[in-house]
Amino acid sequence: MQLNVNDAQAIEVSELTFGGEFNETLVHQAVVAYMAGGRQGSKQQKTRSDVRGGGKRPWRQKGTGRARAGTIRSPIWRGGGTTFAARPQDHTQKLNKKMYRAALRSILAELVRTDRLVVVQDFAVEAPKTKDLLNKLNGMGLTDVLIVSEAVDQNLYLAARNLPHVDVRDVQGSDPVSLIAYDKVLITVSAVKKFEELLG
Repeated sequence: MQLNVNDAQAIEVSELTFGGEFNETLVHQAVVAYMAGGRQGSKQQKTRSDVRGGGKRPWRQKGTGRARAGTIRSPIWRGGGTTFAARPQDHTQKLNKKMYRAALRSILAELVRTDRLVVVQDFAVEAPKTKDLLNKLNGMGLTDVLIVSEAVDQNLYLAARNLPHVDVRDVQGSDPVSLIAYDKVLITVSAVKKFEELLG
């Protein structure tokens, strides 16, 4: 299949990488797994056994007329432990490499189908100036955009760093969440070839 390039001739690309069916279930699974992997999971609260003190019972079992109490750190007491206390948790989900690659292929194909993939021969800025990059993007009619190149250009990265709806990634650093999060994905021809190499 052919991909139109903004400032050059159309290029021939792999049907497998850029022309497949959109598998919504698989993409959802990949996105959830990716986001789950970013969770810290270091929450912790104290149960009745973790709270300091409470070893001695506050009054004897029988004869006081009061309700029985074995510890002052019972969850129903002020200053007591938490009933179902949170514990450190690993939220990572296993996703097979084949599934992850298939999800990326599915996303790329959908970007092509919905005209959200903008292919250019090359994309760079001469100096790390946000204003220059903004003018360049405005000239192309792009406001909410992910820029993907084969390798991240330092000037481009620094120029985009302060723009709220612009991100710069290399092919290896692209993930399911970033690829679907922006209105448009601006990608260089060399990055397209790299994606074909990695996902083909």
